[in-house]
Amino acid sequence: MARSLQTLPKAHLHLHFTGSMRHTTLLELAREQGLHLPDALEQDWPPRLRATDERGWFRFQRLYDIARSVLTRTEHVYRLLRETAEDEAAAGSRWLEIQVDPSGYAQRFGGLTATLELVLDAAGQAARSAGVGVAVVVAANRTRHPLDANTLARLATQYAGQGVVGFGLSNDERRAQARDFERAFRIAKRADLLAVPHGGELLGPRSVAQCVDDLGADRVGHGVRAAEDPWLMQRLADRQICCEICPTSNVGLGVAESDADVPLRRLFDAGVPIALGSDDPLLFGARLLRQYELARDVHGLSDAEVAELARQSIRSSAAPESTRKELLEEIDDWLVSPE
Repeated sequence: MARSLQTLPKAHLHLHFTGSMRHTTLLELAREQGLHLPDALEQDWPPRLRATDERGWFRFQRLYDIARSVLTRTEHVYRLLRETAEDEAAAGSRWLEIQVDPSGYAQRFGGLTATLELVLDAAGQAARSAGVGVAVVVAANRTRHPLDANTLARLATQYAGQGVVGFGLSNDERRAQARDFERAFRIAKRADLLAVPHGGELLGPRSVAQCVDDLGADRVGHGVRAAEDPWLMQRLADRQICCEICPTSNVGLGVAESDADVPLRRLFDAGVPIALGSDDPLLFGARLLRQYELARDVHGLSDAEVAELARQSIRSSAAPESTRKELLEEIDDWLVSPE
């Protein structure tokens, strides 16, 4: 028998706020409020998605927006983060960086600042309850004007060191160039926030390179398409720029045809740092532990290699140095434990 992946300490660096919700919680909150959910979020869950064309991405976003609509009260935010932290602990995740765009909730929770403060307070309570470190990445939206991103970057900097550790850029990368958001990332960088934009998911290697060149990315959300360019992979490896690879999401959105087609092994063997993530388990049906199971069972990574994946997730995180040291030592202990 192999070692338990559940007991392997790890960090989770690619998880979206709404998408982290439990499916059972979505159903319960919708029923409590008399909200109708489409079949794709109810009896046909998880939905069949394919977002490599614009119509498919629109459907994905529509389902995401419907899920967001059930979070209407502050207690819903506290519940979501408490349950998410519990799910992280169950998967062996010891550090979580959860990504949120406050503008998606600002109208119902009193504005951008009030929304972010609510999320930070709920994250702190969830962390203490579950025994998992929880930090926040403020994310701008590629489909909105870059001036909105500047506003969010300034907001994020006000809470640097108070729970906010990074600044991201999400949504359909085909809708805007990375360089359009360069100013927002400069604002965030001045406050020592990690730059963690999405790239290399729906577009190819050039999208990853633009995140690095134009936005100074410390990590790239997804970045899986970097595997198509050996030179780019070498560059990421040399600079130790982490790719947040989300295998289940890649298959769910049609970026890869099957689990085996996700180029995880190619990126790993090229020396590209990898942090496995679940992206949006609410829509893809699998949480962090499943990503590690795929790495071992489908991509053939040994226990030593899977342990190195966990190390890379921790080294690429914003966890305090003392936490990193402790978790890295625990990974070494896991690796010498009996199978």
